[in-house]
This record gives sequence, structure tokens and C-alpha cells, in this order.
Amino acid sequence: MKSRSLASFITVAVLTAPGLPAQTATDLADVCRSVGAAKLGQWASFDATGKSEGGKLRLAVIGSERSGDTTLNWFELSVTAKDPNHSGVVQILAPSLAAGTGAARSVVVKWGLQPAVKVSGQMAAMMDNKKGQNNAVFDWAAQCRSAHVVGWESATVPAGTIRALHVTTDDGTDVWASRDVQFGLVRLRGKDGELALAARGTDAKSSITEKPLEMPGMMMPSSKP
Repeated sequence: MKSRSLASFITVAVLTAPGLPAQTATDLADVCRSVGAAKLGQWASFDATGKSEGGKLRLAVIGSERSGDTTLNWFELSVTAKDPNHSGVVQILAPSLAAGTGAARSVVVKWGLQPAVKVSGQMAAMMDNKKGQNNAVFDWAAQCRSAHVVGWESATVPAGTIRALHVTTDDGTDVWASRDVQFGLVRLRGKDGELALAARGTDAKSSITEKPLEMPGMMMPSSKP
């Protein structure tokens, strides 16, 4: 399982899919729109399997701040691996998951045994092109607009059996998504491994308890479990 810096965040605009039957296009739009429906405190955790050791990922909304007339949310992706050096947390402050790292106001990272650090939104934008399996939990929905619908299926994951829309993306990733699940993701199978929904809830809090060091020019660390 590879762990690297934060990639592009999920698009949550109303999506259309030209050429699809009307109902199928509506289903796809509804499922992708649900990604942006997560509220403060909501979380979803996933079992991750890959080319090396497995682990767990959790996506959550852990806080919010006001900036003028805009409400900014703190989104967190935490990774738990067998080796503590391969575990970590990435938090991003942005108006929505659709904003992307280019619009991030700030990013907090704590990886392995290193102290938590806060980098500027500008620095986060410079890291937009770096990708890894963990970021697939963000990347999949960004491709919803061009996704190819396979159809509705029953997806069996550790969290149970969930009716989900099966789609494939242009990079060959298979995704099973549901509008009834926080962040929409039920199962993802890509070239780097697989994510499967394990649990979900509404009591999310920050996984970082220490005060981050202010290091606006520091690059995010990377890890390869």
C-alpha cells in the first residue's frame, strides 16, 4: 500500500453524462453528488489491501471555520498500517471537497513518528500532481463526469451488503458507490489495490492531538508501506 501526499479532491458539482440513458445519467449524478453531502462529524473507514501490507483508511469531516461569508471544512484522511512509520494523517481546510488542493487554505500533515506540521495552501497546490493508492479515496469521484456505468449491483463489504452503482473510470478503476453512504464510496478496485467500506459513523474528531508546527515551505512527507 502506497501513501503519498494529498492529490486532487473530489468534485461535488451536479454531474451529467452525455450519451447515457436518462435514468442512468440521473443515477450517476445522484451518486456523485452524494459525495459532497457529508456533514460535520461524519466518517467512513475502509479496509485497504494492496501490493504489500494492508491497512485501514478513514475519511472524515472533523471541523469547520468561518472565513468571511464562507464556511470552510476540515477534511481528514487518516491511514493506519501495521508499521507506525507507514501510518499518518492528512487534513485539509477547504470550502468543499470539490475545491481541490489548489484552493486549500491550509493543510496539516502528521506522518509516522514525525511531528505534525502545517503547510500553506500554496504549498499544497504544488503537490497536486502527486498520487498514491490512498488518494484513490479522493480521486475516484473526480472522474465521475466521465465514468462508464456498468449498472446497479449488490456490493458485499465488511460493512455489509449494499446496493451500489458500479462504474469504471478512464484509468481502469472499478468503483461501487451509493448515495446512502457517507462520501459515496462503498468499494474501489484499482491498479494499486482495493478499498472496501468497513464502518461509518457521525462522531469524527481530529486524529491529531498535538499543535502542528508552522512550516509553510515544507514538503509533505511520503511513505511506501
